[in-house]
Amino acid sequence: MNMEAKPALLIVDDDPLITDTLHFVLSNDFEVYVAETRQQVKSLLTQIDSAPPLALVDLGLPPMQHKPDEGFALISDLLNHSKNIRILVLSGQNDEANARHARALGAIDFIAKPAEPERIKRALLSALRFDPGAMATPEPVSGPREGGEIIGTSFAVDRLRKQIKLYADAPFPVLIEGESGSGKELVANSLHRWSKRSGKPYLALNCAAISPTLVEPTLFGYAKGAFTGAVQAHSGYFEDARDGTLFLDEIGELPLELQAKLLRVLENGEFQRVGETISRFSNARIVAATNRDLRREVREGRFRGDLYHRLSVFSVHVPPLREQNEDKLALLEHFRAHYAREVGVQPFNFQPDAQRLWEEYHFPGNVRELRNIVIRLTTKYAGRPVNARELEDEFDLDVVSPSTIPLPTDARALQEYAKTHLRSMHNFNLDQIMKQWEKSYVEAALAMTHGNLSQAAKMLGVNRTTLYSRMQTYQND
Repeated sequence: MNMEAKPALLIVDDDPLITDTLHFVLSNDFEVYVAETRQQVKSLLTQIDSAPPLALVDLGLPPMQHKPDEGFALISDLLNHSKNIRILVLSGQNDEANARHARALGAIDFIAKPAEPERIKRALLSALRFDPGAMATPEPVSGPREGGEIIGTSFAVDRLRKQIKLYADAPFPVLIEGESGSGKELVANSLHRWSKRSGKPYLALNCAAISPTLVEPTLFGYAKGAFTGAVQAHSGYFEDARDGTLFLDEIGELPLELQAKLLRVLENGEFQRVGETISRFSNARIVAATNRDLRREVREGRFRGDLYHRLSVFSVHVPPLREQNEDKLALLEHFRAHYAREVGVQPFNFQPDAQRLWEEYHFPGNVRELRNIVIRLTTKYAGRPVNARELEDEFDLDVVSPSTIPLPTDARALQEYAKTHLRSMHNFNLDQIMKQWEKSYVEAALAMTHGNLSQAAKMLGVNRTTLYSRMQTYQND
């Protein structure tokens, strides 16, 4: 008699008492995997066939158990690996700022330690009721409708929709740029779906979610005996995509040595399996995405300029949600109706003060954050009104929206700003002003990443050692 397979659950905590207890309590309902560190998680994910639908993670992980940085980074790692994984945080670092930031990054719930195992079990089972990818795999950009359309009436979304339809049938590469959680993968999927290739394969690889040593054999395939464990020959993504579309997400994470090989495929379709000398050819259309500024990456020597120009024949910018004020309510209506229908409850509604708060919030985690907020509100307040205080508890109000930084970006407006500033100041010192601006941006990045130097350096577009050196300079001034 075939038993229905249990859903997989990944538990990440460095306390063996907690992991052993939870494994014992939860193993009747879940297939439990356990890891203690981010590195162990990465290793584990390469060994299992598919990503678990659920993860329960602690924030205080080695080597910084007394800070939430590793846990925050792990949330991003897991969502990079699988956009539809449902992450619940179980942590003793349970101040409200940490909870809000975890949710903004993509966690759907936050459970403070200590917590009864049965309470954790109920939260996990409840999370299973919600399928983040039910309406479209991948995640929505301003949300998908049935049939995969993009929700939104704002100018930015209307322009995006027109670009997708304009570029869909062209054979040339497309580079999709946008912040995390904004919906780049849906744009890639739409480019394929609205093209003449729609009946051909569509394959996606997240370059940030796979070990650098595995990227080449995954993309190009490998011959039998090419490396330890290669017991038989295997085709890669380029070969399997054939005449379809190959989506390379987080292309900015691709190692430099592999960028040259990717450039060769883009130039003439030619590639070789690892361990072979036979040339093979692919006619797959390449769509790439990044949340980095690749022009800056090229200037800093971290990304090949020739590859950037080859990838960006067409460029599509996915707007952040804070630029789509009129679309926030449309997204709310879509997700609220969908998730209420999915779990068989009445949808919640907003009191007027809560609706105003919704319209004013900047959603630093973009559509992914909005979707997760709707999931939590559906769980907590099904069929009843939500007031401003209850809604505010779901927001990450400690993160500064880039739109609130007053410095203009337009060259002429920036010059006028400088003129006004010069007229208003006596004993003006350019070096001092530049240091103040630099220090402000560094402090803002550190605040937004909760002190994580690596993430802050990435946000600022500098090396970690450079950032640390500049921080030391501020302390010595």
